[in-house]
Amino acid sequence: LQQFSDTGSRKEHVKITSESKPGFLERLSETSGGMLMGLVTFLLSFYLLFTNEGRALRTAKSLDEGLSLVIPLDSIHGMSQQNEGRLVHLAGALSTSKPLFDPSYGLSIQAVKLKRHVEMYQWVEYEDSTEYEENGEIKKETKYSYNTEWKSEVVNSRNFDREIGHKNPSAMAVESFTAVSPNVQVGSFVLSKGLVDKIDNFKQLSLSNLEDPHADVTRGGDYFYHSENPRRPEVGDLRVSFFYAGLSGDDPHLGSADKVTVIARQRGDQLVPYHTKSGDVLQILYPGDLSVEEVFQKEHESNTMKTWALRAAGWLSMFVGISLMTRIFYTLVDWFPLVRDLVNIGLKAFAVCVATSLSLLTISIGWLFYRPLWALLIGLLSVVPIVVAKSRVPPKKQQ
Repeated sequence: LQQFSDTGSRKEHVKITSESKPGFLERLSETSGGMLMGLVTFLLSFYLLFTNEGRALRTAKSLDEGLSLVIPLDSIHGMSQQNEGRLVHLAGALSTSKPLFDPSYGLSIQAVKLKRHVEMYQWVEYEDSTEYEENGEIKKETKYSYNTEWKSEVVNSRNFDREIGHKNPSAMAVESFTAVSPNVQVGSFVLSKGLVDKIDNFKQLSLSNLEDPHADVTRGGDYFYHSENPRRPEVGDLRVSFFYAGLSGDDPHLGSADKVTVIARQRGDQLVPYHTKSGDVLQILYPGDLSVEEVFQKEHESNTMKTWALRAAGWLSMFVGISLMTRIFYTLVDWFPLVRDLVNIGLKAFAVCVATSLSLLTISIGWLFYRPLWALLIGLLSVVPIVVAKSRVPPKKQQ
């Protein structure tokens, strides 16, 4: 099968703007605004770090509770009243009541989700700026380049530096959409909306077995092209591809229905969210046939990754906040190049040490109510960056 490729054309132009070098008071005013922004960022980092620890511990506690209570079902084709309202574990093939279809392109598939993805051939603007000082002025040289590309969102060419010759349509004639099956089951059990939302492992649908749906639509590879010449597309041309998630019936070209593993609360023939004593909600779905232990291990790993990602975000927010708040010292000496560079290095080192210490201290406070011994250990670690920083300062010579 032949895959059409676009032949992008690139155009460039350069624009130079200049402005007088800001005076000391103007730089000081800008720094003051940055200090206020830094203070807000600094305070938000405490909230992020503290709440993240509570969330992580609450999630871990809920997962431990779920693991101790979950009941593996013997069969997915029958319902036992004994399990009513309880947390259950089951694995099986997905099934839906009827196929999803897109009549515009003569396409149908037995799946949980069908996504139509539309792209338009458009102009895209790129900027590359450099600043330099000349004759007491700050000059900015900006190189604008334009290239034609397939984009899934409409690019507003009115915001281009030079729209003439690079004008895009204001809308797409065909819209993207995602169809979701109204009734998704595993055996005799109907999945809740929250569980269906977790079925998102989309795969591109091969169009090799389909005919061209209209005279003005050409199939090339796994795309339908709305173009007079798909080999040399023009601005405004469209190409459409399809993706599916959760194959829910045996297909001669795609294979057997996808299997999933679910842990949720049984309510009649429904699988719904389970509310833990810690205040969390358990409704878990993974592709494949997994044991109870494998599912909860994956959940714990996911919780750990999220916790460390938010810790890193909290530390970075604190570092940026401190850097912005201490920027005024840099501004006060920025006309002395050597002093300015030394002050800049010192301020960065200060921000790293203080952000690390305060982050560890905030994390330890977050753990205080749950695991006091760990909180004490982390609290002691928070002092280490300051001790290390002080130890690197040379002692004063004795008089």
